[in-house]
Amino acid sequence: MQTASYHFLPAKIPAPVTKLPAHRTPSYAKISRAVSGTFEAQVTHVAESDSDDSVAAYWDYQFLFVSQRSESVEPVVLRTVEGSMPVDFPSGTYYLAGPGIFSDDHGSTVHPLDGHGYLRAFSFGDSGEVRFSARYVATEAQMEERDRKTGRWRFTHRGPFSVLRGGKKVGNTKVMKNVANTSVLRWGAHLLCLWEGGDPYEIESGSLDTVGLFDVLGRGYFRGGRSQFSGQGLPGFGLDIVAHFLKPILQGVFKMPPKRLLSHYKIDASRDRLLMVSCNCEDMLLPRSNFTFYEFDSSFKLLQKKEFIIPDHLMIHDWAFTDNHYVLFGNRIKLDIPGSMLALSGLSPMISSLSVDPSRPTSPIYLLPRFSDDLAGKRDWRVPIEGPLQQWIVHVGNAFEQRDETGNLVFQIYASACSYQWFNFHKMFGYDWQSGKLDPSFMNARQGEHALLPHLVKVSINLNVNGICEKCSIEPLIQGNRASDFPAINPAFSGSKNTYIYASTTSGSRQSLPHFPFDSVSKNNALDGSVSVWTARGRRFIGEPIFVSKGVDEDDGYLLVVEYAVSIQRCYLVVLDPNRMGKADPVVAKLEVPKHLNFPLGFHGFWAAED
Repeated sequence: MQTASYHFLPAKIPAPVTKLPAHRTPSYAKISRAVSGTFEAQVTHVAESDSDDSVAAYWDYQFLFVSQRSESVEPVVLRTVEGSMPVDFPSGTYYLAGPGIFSDDHGSTVHPLDGHGYLRAFSFGDSGEVRFSARYVATEAQMEERDRKTGRWRFTHRGPFSVLRGGKKVGNTKVMKNVANTSVLRWGAHLLCLWEGGDPYEIESGSLDTVGLFDVLGRGYFRGGRSQFSGQGLPGFGLDIVAHFLKPILQGVFKMPPKRLLSHYKIDASRDRLLMVSCNCEDMLLPRSNFTFYEFDSSFKLLQKKEFIIPDHLMIHDWAFTDNHYVLFGNRIKLDIPGSMLALSGLSPMISSLSVDPSRPTSPIYLLPRFSDDLAGKRDWRVPIEGPLQQWIVHVGNAFEQRDETGNLVFQIYASACSYQWFNFHKMFGYDWQSGKLDPSFMNARQGEHALLPHLVKVSINLNVNGICEKCSIEPLIQGNRASDFPAINPAFSGSKNTYIYASTTSGSRQSLPHFPFDSVSKNNALDGSVSVWTARGRRFIGEPIFVSKGVDEDDGYLLVVEYAVSIQRCYLVVLDPNRMGKADPVVAKLEVPKHLNFPLGFHGFWAAED
């Protein structure tokens, strides 16, 4: 096993801490030696206190994005530090995707979204032992940027959200850095790590060795039902001409794939189908959007493929499905001409080419026919339902449709959303591409701005028998001022009516970090509006919760969540009983990842049952 090495994003250190050289990426020990006498006590030894010192809070945020350069090739048995693993816990593996490295050895740092994929695996066996392993996804970019002999890194790809400090900056066309760091999926015999801008990478499920690119879209030889619509405003023919000239530049010069597979997928448990969606590469720059939906059986045989061309400039990160529809929330964007010039020159990130388009006060919602065009009264799917609020949809927990007693078609969608005023391509996670530093203040809005931050919402749509929208509402799922994200449900209820939505949220106990990072898991009842919360104690944060089902009832199972004890540089896997939330301590077991294998914040995970 390799020796661990921690590296941090360079950061401006608040007084009384002395500023470190910008070109260095110091280890934790070096940071401690560089600061004043009180800092180590504040940050290191006050491990479980509720101290809200601004210096400690600042560094707590930095330590959440610590790089882990080492890999755990051989699985390590985790030590149980609280409770015990229940005898009825199912056998299987919890996979967690996310970035693993943020700074190289030549002065460059990258946005967390541009960090190379680092796959973590927690394997649960019949004996009650939990084994942990972690490996980098050996993408083409990762193999180029990491020296196999020395272990040193030199970033050569810009990535969509970053600008290199070392290496080639101006004229660097290596933009699409497939880092396979956003989500993970095991479907049939294939374990895949996905990213937002290219094909997923296949991983060997036991060793976590990288197999190589997995050509999902190349399996799209089947030509199922196909729906199309040309753009409005500019003639469709005119956009086709523009696209004709853009494609060879984007695909040839910048190496973008013709179709961009979204990292969020859906599993239709009732039909045992995997649902995925892609966009065209030129969609980012044109006022129209091409969405192609794919449905696969458990052997990855393509069962259906449908394409929809929407006359609007949209960005989709997550989406939903029901029994008979695909549901898209259109986050409106626009081309930023000055930003595009700087981005093409290499002086700013490529994402500078885009900005949020707040010109309309509503949120477009597209109900796209999954099988038949007749289910919504032959409603024209090309016309969106305009939600009454301007909401940027971040993640979707679930969606379902039902017929009421009058024959109306009623949709219910649970999601996390933020305001257009808060969302900012340049400042996600508080990353400043000009300085390469992290600023937690962006993720923590001032008092009275809670509605701007990500929070859980319930979207209700009522279509009459003629397909006319009689009602569309967007309202908070739960009343209160808690910032929330990463909505999760029992996956067996995906696409069907459900009651419980679990999410990452905040207790608001840290004055300097009131909203993010999250420190709590909430169980939200969509029927009566009640909420139960478990909060990690002390200076600890949590990631995305994952539901592990063990019975037929919706909340019969366990929740898995990673706890990041940043002040002592430890990661813990926490097992929660959702039925005890709000009644008693829901912690069933807590298992410690060895300190030398401590890892940074993960993004999205997947529970793969042994069968």
